[in-house]
Formats: sequence, structure tokens, C-alpha cells
Amino acid sequence: MQIARVRGTVVSTQKDPSLMGVKFLLVQLIDEEGQPLPEYEVAADCVGAGVNEWVLVSRGSAARQLSGFEKRPLDALVVGIIDTVSLDNRKLYSKKEQY
Repeated sequence: MQIARVRGTVVSTQKDPSLMGVKFLLVQLIDEEGQPLPEYEVAADCVGAGVNEWVLVSRGSAARQLSGFEKRPLDALVVGIIDTVSLDNRKLYSKKEQY
């Protein structure tokens, strides 16, 4: 899994029928110091994440392991909304401090 920050949404009116009703998010990957990487990715959302929230992104075949997503052509899936991230007793992110 990868930590990422939701930067926006992606709207697609024409898509594979298996993706109908799926919400897509534009996520920016985060490094081990809590800094944004220059990489962005589109991920399906199964947890109701919002813009600026930090999330857990499952990638590759693991993104299709969640019930209901097995037969969808997905490479990335937001599987969790992060509350806090700490590294070596140093807080990198706290959802509570963002609001």
C-alpha cells in the first residue's frame, strides 16, 4: 500500500460498464517524510474520501481483492482514510490538526 493525499476528483461519463457508479479520485503520493511526490494517480474510492485527506491506496492486483471490485479493471483503490501517521515518534500527519 501507498500513502497519498487526495488532490481532486476525476469525472468520466463514458467508461466501461463495470465502472458505473465508481467514484474516482486524483491522488498525489506521499514520501516517507510526509512530503508530496511529483507523481499523481487516479484511484477508485470505496471509503468516501474527500479532497485533502490522506488515504491508503492499494495498487495492482491487490486493488481487485475487495469484495465487489474483483472484476473491475482497476490499478488503484483507496481502501482507507488515515487519521494519523507517525515515524520514529514524530507525527507526520494528523487529520485532527488539518481541520
